Amino acid sequence: MDELPIAFQLKGQGVLVVGGGTTALRKLRLLVKTSAEITVIASTPNSDLISYAVETGLRLIKREFSASDLSNKVMVISATDEPSLDNAVSEAAKERNIPINVPDRPDLCTFHIPSIVDRDPIVIAISTSGNAPVLARHIRERIEKLLPKNIGKLAKFAREFRSAVKSIIPSAQDRLNLWESVLAGPISQKVLAGKITMAREDMVKLVNQLPEKADHGIVHIVGAGPGDPDLLTLRAFRLMQTADVIVYDRLVSTEILDLARRDADRIFVGKSKGYHHKTQEEINQILATEARAGKRVIRLKGGDPFLFGRGGEEMKHLHLCDIPVEIVPGITAATGCAASLGIPLTHRGIAAGVTFITGHGFNGAPNIDWTSLSRSANTIVIYMGLSRARAIADNLITNGMRSNTPFAVIENGTRTDERTIVGVLGELPQLISEHDLSGPSLLIIGKTVNEMASSISHDLLSDLPQAIAV
Repeated sequence: MDELPIAFQLKGQGVLVVGGGTTALRKLRLLVKTSAEITVIASTPNSDLISYAVETGLRLIKREFSASDLSNKVMVISATDEPSLDNAVSEAAKERNIPINVPDRPDLCTFHIPSIVDRDPIVIAISTSGNAPVLARHIRERIEKLLPKNIGKLAKFAREFRSAVKSIIPSAQDRLNLWESVLAGPISQKVLAGKITMAREDMVKLVNQLPEKADHGIVHIVGAGPGDPDLLTLRAFRLMQTADVIVYDRLVSTEILDLARRDADRIFVGKSKGYHHKTQEEINQILATEARAGKRVIRLKGGDPFLFGRGGEEMKHLHLCDIPVEIVPGITAATGCAASLGIPLTHRGIAAGVTFITGHGFNGAPNIDWTSLSRSANTIVIYMGLSRARAIADNLITNGMRSNTPFAVIENGTRTDERTIVGVLGELPQLISEHDLSGPSLLIIGKTVNEMASSISHDLLSDLPQAIAV
C-alpha cells in the first residue's frame, strides 16, 4: 500500500478548483457536500458550470489562473483539460506543499479523490491509486447495493447515546461489547427500518438494565483454511471483524490476519518442529484469561481446528473453566491442496476412501498400523510428514505398498508460493531432499495422484515411469 486513505476535514477551509468544463463541474458537485470555502478559477467556464455556481453560491472568477490564487488554500484541483495549464497549477501547488489533484494525470497528483459511497455521516472511499478509476466505480456500485439505505441514520443514532453510555459504563471493553450487541441486534434493525422512536426506547432500557458485572467473554476456535484468504469461511471472516483478541498459529498467513479487526490484540503462539513459542498449557491459559476479561477471543488455526489442530484439547480446557466456546470449521489442508492441484481424494474405481494421518505422534513417531495402511486402496494424506518422509516410505514399502505408488508433496498449498513435487514412493526421500522442501507440506499417496488435473501435471508426470504416467 503506497497511499494511506484519510478523511480530510474541509468544513470552512479554502479549496481551489481550476477549470470551467465538465470535469471541473463533476468535482464541484462532490466538493460542495463538504461545506468547504470553494473558489473556481476559469477563463471561459461553460454554461452548466456558471449555472451551478449561481445555484450553490460558489465563488466563480472568470480569468486565467495565477499562483497567488493558492493563498490560504488547503487543497487544489486542476481540471482544465489543458496539459500545460494543469502542469503549471500542479507545480505551483507542490512548491507550496498544498495537496493537488489533476484528474487522469496521476503523475501530477499528490493525492487522489476516491470513488465514494456517501451515507452521511458514513463515508466509504474506494481508491485504485489512480490506476483504474472505472474499476473503483464498479466496486462502489457493488457496495452501494450491500449497504442499507438508512445506515447513516444508525451512525447518528449511536452518536446520540455515546456520552450516556460512556458515563454509565466505565470499562472500555464493556462499552465495546455493548455497542457490538446493539449494532448486531434488534435495536439496529429498528433504526434501519425507520422506527427511530422504538429504537430509542429499547436503547434506554438496555443501558439502564446493564448488569453491574460483565459476563465472561467467549472463545471461538476457528479454522483459517489452508492459506489462501479466499478459502476462509464467511463465518470465520465475520468473527474476525468483531474479535477483541486473535490468538494465532504459525500456519495462519499474513493475508488472513490482515482481514481481522485492525485494533484487535494479536497473540502469536506458533509451533514448529522442535520449537514451541508457547506450550499447549500456556495457550490454554491465554485463552481462558482473555475470555475471563470479557473479551471475544478467536483461536485461529491453519486448516480445520479438529483435524490435527488440537482444537479438542483447547475446547475441553475451556469447558472445564466454564467458558463459552464455539467451533468454526475450516477447509483442511487435504481438501485445499488436493483441489489446488486437481487431485481427487476419492475416485470411482480407484479409491473408495481417504485416510488422514499425522507424521508426528504424541511423543515422536505416530502409532500407525502400517500393515493395514499399506494394503488399503484408500488415498493416504499425511500431515506434518515432511521430516519423517524416509520412515514413512520405508514403513509403507516394507509392509506391502508398491514402490512405484505415485505421490505428491505440496508445500505452502493454495498460497502464491505453492510448490509441488510428484514421483513414486521409492524416490520420496530423495526428491524431497533434492527440491529442498522446508515449508508446511502435505503428502498425498495413492493412485488418484495420477488423475491430477493441474496445468503443471503434464510437465511433472511426464518424467515418471510409464506405469504411473497420466
